[in-house]
Amino acid sequence: MYITRLSLRALLLHLPSPSFQFSRSRTPTINTPLHLDSIELPPTLTDLDLTVNRLSELDSRIAHLSMLKKLSLRQNLIEDSAVEPLSRWDALSDLEELILRDNKLAEVPDISIFSRLLVFDVSFNEITSLEGLSKASSTLKELYVSKNEVYKIMEIEYLHDLQILELGSNRLRVMVNMESLTKLEELWLGRNRIKVVNLCGLRCIKKISLQSNQLTSMKGSEDCVALAELYLSHNGISKMEGLSALVNLRVLDVSNNKLTSVDDIQSLTKLEDLWLNDNQIEILEAITEAVEGSKANSFPGFSM
Repeated sequence: MYITRLSLRALLLHLPSPSFQFSRSRTPTINTPLHLDSIELPPTLTDLDLTVNRLSELDSRIAHLSMLKKLSLRQNLIEDSAVEPLSRWDALSDLEELILRDNKLAEVPDISIFSRLLVFDVSFNEITSLEGLSKASSTLKELYVSKNEVYKIMEIEYLHDLQILELGSNRLRVMVNMESLTKLEELWLGRNRIKVVNLCGLRCIKKISLQSNQLTSMKGSEDCVALAELYLSHNGISKMEGLSALVNLRVLDVSNNKLTSVDDIQSLTKLEDLWLNDNQIEILEAITEAVEGSKANSFPGFSM
């Protein structure tokens, strides 16, 4: 038998006689970490999924899975010391996807041995700094570090092949060090503390989310001519501006701001979804005139 994919997702829930602990809600929660000793890990594995198993350490046998391409350790109890052996497991150097989402990491792990890594996810941890990312392979295409405590964008300048960057729900205040990310297509920075848009001339970017920040102006995205989706809801923006050059824009969300009028969208002939709800716009006729020529006024996404 030639097994390439093994999913042990939530395996602990199906094991006999686990130790249970009841919470105030009377919902039983498992209080025993899983050990993989009794489970065979075939050397032919290319995909190993260990999601939701309360793992607090890594099984040393994983170090010998030289054909492994994807390793998911999502939703466990892994701390920095537990993940440290990964940096010495040379047999895994061809790994392409490493998922450490929703654990207890305080630092970015050393992933320097993964010379072909494409996807790296450390979202939903306790990471305060991106220090260590400079060791990541330049082959990286998707980087997810959302819902941490990161305060500065750093050590990503040389990731020239990066296509998706997710840094939502952190403590970022400024947009910096992204000038070299010329292949970036998606940038997710919602739920931070950013006050000024600075997209550093990212002309290939297609999706930008800056929802729930501290923006007071939309200026800063004028050079992003390939932009198709722009999300700016829940800010303090008082004027629509800098949009006329974004001729490929299909989705524009400026809901929950301080807008009093609709401006600068007459040239957006590809616009399909326009979200304007929860602003201070009072004259409906002005909106009709503003969206004339675009598709927005005839699509369900046109929302007041």
